[in-house]
This record gives sequence, structure tokens and C-alpha cells, in this order.
Amino acid sequence: MFEKYLIENCAPTLASLKTANLFSYTYPSVIKLRETIACWNERMADKGVTLTVLRVNGATALVYVYREASLCRDLQKPGVAQLLQRFGYDSMDTEAVLKRLRARLREQEEFPHEIGLFLGYPLQDVIGFMKNKGSNCKCTGCWKVYGDEREASRIFAMFDKCRRIYVNLWNQGRSIMTLTVAV
Repeated sequence: MFEKYLIENCAPTLASLKTANLFSYTYPSVIKLRETIACWNERMADKGVTLTVLRVNGATALVYVYREASLCRDLQKPGVAQLLQRFGYDSMDTEAVLKRLRARLREQEEFPHEIGLFLGYPLQDVIGFMKNKGSNCKCTGCWKVYGDEREASRIFAMFDKCRRIYVNLWNQGRSIMTLTVAV
């Protein structure tokens, strides 16, 4: 059930604590996938949340759930545009960066490491991951931390608590629309 994937994987984004989340979704047909994404985008528009498919592999779609306003802010942070330009991102316009990210996902089997910037990870941690090839991190949670370990641990705990609360409330009958914060 699509709703279950949304609540379990995207609670911090729905709560407006995080820029974005990703999840893999096995879909019954391309038509049904398009309908599902379009339906949720229509429902979530007033909440400031957008869903898009970044990659399709067989019958599995990589769904990106994001808050455009937060993504725009993240892309404007110092150093972000310079890093993304190294990977062929010519514009920081939301549509343009997502188009390039889709291309990067098609070009390589692994996730392009800059994807962390699209998920709201700190630039220092994304750069650290690239330089260290995923090794030598200070701690691991939603991402590998190379910078401020204390702040990252606080954020990880906040995201975990949010996810637990949202899943619990959803299991008790609260709708995703009720749980999604409008910004």
C-alpha cells in the first residue's frame, strides 16, 4: 500500500522537519504508478509536498517526496551550487536539478553521492562521504556524518521519534493528510 510507504519512509518530510525522503515502490503497472503519483500530488499541493519518480527499474520506482521550498533553500546554501556544478548541474532551478539528478541516476548503478544534498544532508557530510568513499565517518544514522556529530545525532533522534509517532498515529486511523504539515 502506497500510504504505508509514505508514512514509514517520509514522516520527517511530511512533518516539515526534513527537505525530502526517498523510497522504492513496487508498482502494479506504469499507468497505476502515474495515477498514484498524480493523485498524491493533487492532494499534497496545498501542503507544500511534491512526489516525483526519479528512476524506474523493472517494476520498482524510486519515489522522491520533497518540499520544494526547502529544496530551493538547500540549493542556495553556500558551496552547494559549486559542488553540483562539478556533476553537470547547470542551473539551481528545481526542475532543472531534478532532471539532471534523474539523468545521473540513469548513468550509474549506484546512487550519485550528491543525492544527499537533495535529501537535506549537510554539505560537509556529503563532501566527506565523497572524499572518504563512505569510510571513516564519525557516526551513522540517516546519513554518514563527517561534520557535526552532536547535531547530526540530535537530528537522527528527532527523525526517528517523528517516524515512530507518525506510524503510530497512522496505525490508529489518522490520515496522511491530517498528519502532513502545511507550510
